Amino acid sequence: MDFLLDPNIAYLILLGAVLLVMMALASPGTGLLEVAALFVIVLAGYAIYHLSFNWWALILLGLSIVPFVYAIQKPKREPFLALAILLLVVGSIFIFPRTEEQAMVNPLVAIVASALVAGFLWIAVRKSVEAAGTRPLHDLTRLVGQVGEARTKVNDEGSVLVAGELWSARSENLIPAGSQIRVLRREGFVLIVEKNG
Repeated sequence: MDFLLDPNIAYLILLGAVLLVMMALASPGTGLLEVAALFVIVLAGYAIYHLSFNWWALILLGLSIVPFVYAIQKPKREPFLALAILLLVVGSIFIFPRTEEQAMVNPLVAIVASALVAGFLWIAVRKSVEAAGTRPLHDLTRLVGQVGEARTKVNDEGSVLVAGELWSARSENLIPAGSQIRVLRREGFVLIVEKNG
């Protein structure tokens, strides 16, 4: 585990931990990102425990989560996402100071890694928030009131063609195949229909 005590490796692990935490917050659900984040946090914690570090930089890293969470809740909050990324970059670059026993993080490693993480977060989080706020293309409530055609006889069950798609359907009265129908309501993926006209 001594390789974890190289400030460059520790820096990359810490940056990866924060990135995984932010991605787990942005797209929760599977548990994979959460488990990976926990594992990488333990590795980063080991490195931080054994290396000297700046408390203020660690606090900046922690604070970067606050504007990030606010930014992912609704679209059009790019300034808060930018603030979160700025806190992440500044905090992570200055986390390990130069001491007599320890070298500081190589500036080239810090700049390249921070730029990659910042770019990834900017694109991925904006797209995640945009996708979460997008209304589904297939709005099933629009089917109510539409006119279609009974493809089979419809009573307790049957099939109808509405809006160019084949649907399961039910009706209170028998509707012969080929008749024109109107959608009264929807119960799950079953359309309740009546004979039109």
